[in-house]
Amino acid sequence: QVQLKESGGESVQAGGSLKLSCSISRYTYFMAWFRQTPGKEREGIGCIGGHGTAIVRQSLKDRFTISRDNADFTLFLQMNSLKPEDTAIYYCAAVSSECSLEQDPYEYWGQGTQVTVSS
Repeated sequence: QVQLKESGGESVQAGGSLKLSCSISRYTYFMAWFRQTPGKEREGIGCIGGHGTAIVRQSLKDRFTISRDNADFTLFLQMNSLKPEDTAIYYCAAVSSECSLEQDPYEYWGQGTQVTVSS
């Protein structure tokens, strides 16, 4: 079993920055961030391997960065130049055989943290 808990979500103005954290109960090699807005499919933001190599969705890579602290079992998502369309619930996911932006490979999910960006 792996427990994940996201934190850091809040309301911000457009153009602002946020750093989300995801604490994990144990080390897992591949981890990822997703987000979801009401009525839409959960969207993969990016994933990262145990050695720190990350893949971020092309449309977000200029503004979003994924990193991890293996000593602390923590995953991070740095979000800059936030836009109203970034408003969503953000989830971290873990335990996968691959670094994927699809939901299916991931076995464990956090409860999510709300990010709201106002114009």
